[in-house]
This record gives sequence, C-alpha cells and structure tokens, in this order.
Amino acid sequence: MPYVVTENCQGCRFSDCVAVCPVDCFHQDDDMLYINPDECIDCGACEPECPVSAIYEDTEVPDEMEKWIQINEDKCAELPLLTQKIDPLPTAEDRKTELGF
Repeated sequence: MPYVVTENCQGCRFSDCVAVCPVDCFHQDDDMLYINPDECIDCGACEPECPVSAIYEDTEVPDEMEKWIQINEDKCAELPLLTQKIDPLPTAEDRKTELGF
C-alpha cells in the first residue's frame, strides 16, 4: 500500500520525507510534493518525518482527502523527480502554524 501526500503539503513543501526515502518516489511542483504509487515501496519512513502530517498510507487517507490518491498518481506522471532534501517554500512556516503544528 503506497503512501500519499495530501493537502497539508500545499504551501509548505517541506522535504524531510524525501531525505529518508530509500527509493526515488517523490515528485514536486511549485506548491507541494507527491508520491508515485508505482515507485513507493510502502516502508513508511516518510510519514513520521512530515512536520505537517500531510502523508498517509493510501488505505488510511481520511475520506475527505481521498481525491489525493489519484492526484498523486496523475501529478507524478508529469512532474520532475525530487531525490534530495530542498529548502521549504517561503510560506512553509506560516502554513505550518495555520495548520496548528
């Protein structure tokens, strides 16, 4: 069961998750990260590293966020691969506070 990045990542793009991932399954756009379900090995290393709790196992995604399962799959097909930690977005700390973390 692959992991999924959900809406909490929007405006943050913290990449602590990428740093611990043993495979190259993360992709990025200008606003957030996505996990390629075909590359994810379901190890779960990424989930506890996300400072805004944006990552879920696909079977544990809250009902109101289920659309993100398909969004991750679709976005990964068109976006560049991210293989190392990068700086978060300038809005990341404000977004983290807004989300209550």
